[in-house]
Amino acid sequence: MLLLSKICDYLPTIMLRHSVILKLNPSLTEDEQRAFFKAVDALATIPNVQKFEVLRQISPKNKFEYGISMEFETQAHYDTYSNHPQHIAFVENWWIPNVEDFLEIDYLPVF
Repeated sequence: MLLLSKICDYLPTIMLRHSVILKLNPSLTEDEQRAFFKAVDALATIPNVQKFEVLRQISPKNKFEYGISMEFETQAHYDTYSNHPQHIAFVENWWIPNVEDFLEIDYLPVF
């Protein structure tokens, strides 16, 4: 059993990547956008969130403007994040009133 434990130390962890791409409501002022992204950044403090990134989308191939990406070690960690009171409050108070459109994608490695 000890040998198996040592071998597992060298195996890669399979991470679940949660990503959303979004377009903000065009009526938002710069100050409102800054406040929105400050609220987004606070999501990184929820337990089990790893590799948290907020990105600006630069391709002209779609209408989205920003991306948010984070990783979780397990589905249970993601579920805890998704149901966390801070995340629920963010969705109600920031996401719904300020996001015009979005696409949510959750990934696992292919291999």
